[in-house]
Amino acid sequence: MEVHHSLGSSTDWIVMVVYFIVIMGFGSYFSKYNRTTTDFFFGGRRFAWWLIAMSIVATGVGSHSFIKYSAKGFEAGFSSTMTYMNDWFFVPFFIFGWLPIIVYTKIRSIPEYFEKRFSPSTRFLATILLLLYMIGYVGIGFLTMGKAILPLLPPEFTIFGIHFEITLMGLIVVIALIVGVYITYGGQTAVIFTDLIQGFVLIFAGMLVFFLGIDYIGGFGLFWELLPTTWKLPLANFNNPPGFNFVGIFWQDGIAGSVGFLFMNMGLVMRFMATKSVDEGRKAATFNILFMLPLSAIVVGNAGWIGKAISTINPSIVPPDTNPDNIFVVVANVISHPGVFGFVMAALTAALMSTVDTLLNATAAVYINDVHRPAKKWLARKVKSIKEEDKQELFAARIATALFTIMGVLAVIPFSAFPTVYEAHGYFHSTLTPPLVVAIFLGVFWKKFTNAAVIATFVVGVALMVLGMYYPRPLIEVFAHGTAYDPAHPYTYIGALYNLFVCVFVGVITALTRKQQVSLVKKIKSNPNHKSIVSGITFLSGAFFVMIIFNVASLPILMILSILMLIFVVISANYYSKYSEETHTEGLTVWGLAKAKEMFKGSKVNETDGEVIKVNWKLVNSSEDLMCFSQNDMKKMSANPGDLVYISDARKILGGLKSVHSTFGKPHNEDGIVYITQEQIDQGQFVAGKILTAEKEM
Repeated sequence: MEVHHSLGSSTDWIVMVVYFIVIMGFGSYFSKYNRTTTDFFFGGRRFAWWLIAMSIVATGVGSHSFIKYSAKGFEAGFSSTMTYMNDWFFVPFFIFGWLPIIVYTKIRSIPEYFEKRFSPSTRFLATILLLLYMIGYVGIGFLTMGKAILPLLPPEFTIFGIHFEITLMGLIVVIALIVGVYITYGGQTAVIFTDLIQGFVLIFAGMLVFFLGIDYIGGFGLFWELLPTTWKLPLANFNNPPGFNFVGIFWQDGIAGSVGFLFMNMGLVMRFMATKSVDEGRKAATFNILFMLPLSAIVVGNAGWIGKAISTINPSIVPPDTNPDNIFVVVANVISHPGVFGFVMAALTAALMSTVDTLLNATAAVYINDVHRPAKKWLARKVKSIKEEDKQELFAARIATALFTIMGVLAVIPFSAFPTVYEAHGYFHSTLTPPLVVAIFLGVFWKKFTNAAVIATFVVGVALMVLGMYYPRPLIEVFAHGTAYDPAHPYTYIGALYNLFVCVFVGVITALTRKQQVSLVKKIKSNPNHKSIVSGITFLSGAFFVMIIFNVASLPILMILSILMLIFVVISANYYSKYSEETHTEGLTVWGLAKAKEMFKGSKVNETDGEVIKVNWKLVNSSEDLMCFSQNDMKKMSANPGDLVYISDARKILGGLKSVHSTFGKPHNEDGIVYITQEQIDQGQFVAGKILTAEKEM
């Protein structure tokens, strides 16, 4: 394949450096809003839907999209868009199921939901799987950034007499240092506001490449004529070629990838946690899926289509054998003037940085919530005050971010062996998402999904997935839909279907046999040596898992061990964990959202519609987290003492940056005035003399 180096001019580099300085300075400004770990990770749960929607655009579009979808556009034409348009049919499950659950349960991470819904053991296993997923995602992000920037650099250079050869891994290390420093001190608020700017810039830059490309070719008519007929089809062929076919894309990107990104990507989930309410989160998700996703599909894939057309009329400018991962950069360089190319590359690399910084922030949040705090509780360490504890956690979060940055760099090594970022990302999705995706989905939408079922999904499901990697024939071949066998990457796409199937099968069969499991465990407990029996069963489960992971026997024997392991894991889970369908599902599934809302508030919900009013504020000396309005103002809002209230700076352009949640206190008689405390003023960062808006939440 054609290898490119030293693309662009000094003007482009100046534009890129200036862009990054401006963006990093802009993000650093918002680090002052990080007063607590809640602010650092979740932005204080305060923002309006439009701010979150544009932030999601930057994160979604920046998810390696320009590189991988342009590559597929160059190889397969307009059908590359079907890899990007897979999210729509799962969005209703998200906005009416998972989103209200994660908000009303007040969880700070996905593993915390597993503890509430199932048990601490389940949370432990979910934490391991989620951290592996997040670190792998960071690795994919670094790999993409390295491949995007490498064509801009010379193959080698000498400075102060010392010779340096520029390699992909060396470049990624430098990128990681820059990103790590930025996110370590910025936090979620900085990420949201920089993504707001970058969301607009990305859409503009992507469309700019499209229009400049059409102009370079000679008009849309000529562009359309130059593309082969097969390049104009909206969907890929059903089951060929092995590297890009409809059925493989559906199961890998549409199911494993889309559901994984929407339901278990903590970076995305934390964006929705930062909205001021569930309704605002729903608005952000709806706007994104209806308006931004179709536009983004054109934005991220058009460089590949333009590249294909140019390679047809002038293969000396864009050789047909150009590395697909380089096509976006090559095309942008060909069609742009100096400076414009620098702007487009700055937008691209900034987009990739948005994805990586979001993931690093989310990974640190999972570490603090699911590793640091439980470990501190287990060690019984005490601190002097809540503020001191928060300060310690903020410091630990920054250290964790730096460590996860290093681990993300190491994760690049295995992913760099794939021919393109698309293949690496697809394999990553189909391998790491199925157990957690199945567990979340069945946990939220099926009350009969038990603690033993989710543990079996995590342990036995993973073991069967590993067997699929060792023995794609015959295990995955059964699900192949006639796709050809590629010895180099056997059933890369369709592996997602196999992995989903084994996880669902293990989870469902375990949940449906709960009565038999309980009966069996009762019999074991009636034995005087029941502790020794279950200890032995648990040890054998671990031994079987290790034997499967290291492939120490033939497939028939390993399959028998898998069945035995399923039985043993289920017995151990039922023996050691106390699980009740009543207490572990109340307000934790989609069938109990009314109860979840009531638990969120702490009392009966006030559903009466009220007005949004404008008020001035007056400081009162109190340690209670209450806000007091006049009787007339509370009537306008249809609020009663004990209801929840949200107040914010009345300037809508701030999108809720200066705002705070609280509870209605005892009313007074000063209309148009709200009594608030110094702590609430500090949290909301309200400015003296500025009008506030107030509204009842529930």
